[in-house]
Amino acid sequence: MFDLSRFSLTGKTAIVTGGSRGIGKAIAMGLAQAGAKVAVTSRKVNDLETTAAEIKAFGGEAFPIQAHLGKTDEIKKMVETALKQLKRIDILVNNAGASPAMGSVLETDERLWETIMNLNLKGLYFTSQAVARVMKEQGGGKIINLASIDGFIPEREVSVYSISKAGVRMITRAFALELAPFNIQVNTIAPGPISTKMLNSHWFHLSPEEARKGQEAMAQMTPMGRIGQPDEIAGAAVYLASDASSYTTGAEIVIDGGVLQGKGLEPTG
Repeated sequence: MFDLSRFSLTGKTAIVTGGSRGIGKAIAMGLAQAGAKVAVTSRKVNDLETTAAEIKAFGGEAFPIQAHLGKTDEIKKMVETALKQLKRIDILVNNAGASPAMGSVLETDERLWETIMNLNLKGLYFTSQAVARVMKEQGGGKIINLASIDGFIPEREVSVYSISKAGVRMITRAFALELAPFNIQVNTIAPGPISTKMLNSHWFHLSPEEARKGQEAMAQMTPMGRIGQPDEIAGAAVYLASDASSYTTGAEIVIDGGVLQGKGLEPTG
């Protein structure tokens, strides 16, 4: 008989990068509600402290750690600080990422490429490496990478972001393969359109009325007819972080309202 207690994270510890807002914040709060002690990281201290305070308000344990994970020296420092606070690292959620910048493949410059790849791929890779070394010594752990449906089907005007998220999917598979003998499971969550500041960056350059129309059009192009909410990602993260996913590695959970079952986020009219 299946034991529901396998979804519990009581006694577990977690790091959630980019955990101060949006999907990262929702995941951090979900892991804490499931019982984990959570270290949340980002570059902005005020946002981190707000998230940690909200977790503590419902009785959870949270520790804010300021870090820019596009820099390898800060990755090392972040992991050391997390270990000092948490004593061990059972779960790593790689959520931190650079926002997509609008522009065609004919307009993209080298600076944009380096900014996105530095955080979305280099930072994620070396954060995973540093934490995996700790997990190997501990006897196991869980690594959860946040990709995107843009890593399956490229979205117009955000080519570099789409390419980086395809890379996240391959990092997951490579780490899953090599770390499986050490009882470390590595999996991906690939969200579709979720109501976050990052999604809204699609419309920052438009007037309020045009932005509203753009949001409505995106919702209409989603088979479920709406844009998702950050909390709708947290359940998958709790599953992948828990003992319930003990035989799941190298997997991808797509949470996109059915977008990949259709034609993607393209105009239909």
